[in-house]
Amino acid sequence: MANGGGSPGHVFGAIASMPRVLLVNAFVRQRLTTITPAVPAGPTQEDLRAVAAPIEAGTLTPVVDRTYPLAEAADGLRHVESGHAHGKAVITVP
Repeated sequence: MANGGGSPGHVFGAIASMPRVLLVNAFVRQRLTTITPAVPAGPTQEDLRAVAAPIEAGTLTPVVDRTYPLAEAADGLRHVESGHAHGKAVITVP
């Protein structure tokens, strides 16, 4: 998505609304402000090591709900997106 998931046609997203907030603030008693969502930095090496240890020890295994051949990958995605998956959907590649 070119606009970071914002409304279609609004390329600048929340940045475009900031001047509007400043203008409205001049005429109202309440102070309007923009809220910047926290962007997670992602997993750290420490996080990955904490997960890798039980995987390597064999004590952490994924739960596979269904397996789909590559030709039916769209069906697998629909199943996961429907919220009915009770584990991982696996796409097998020949």
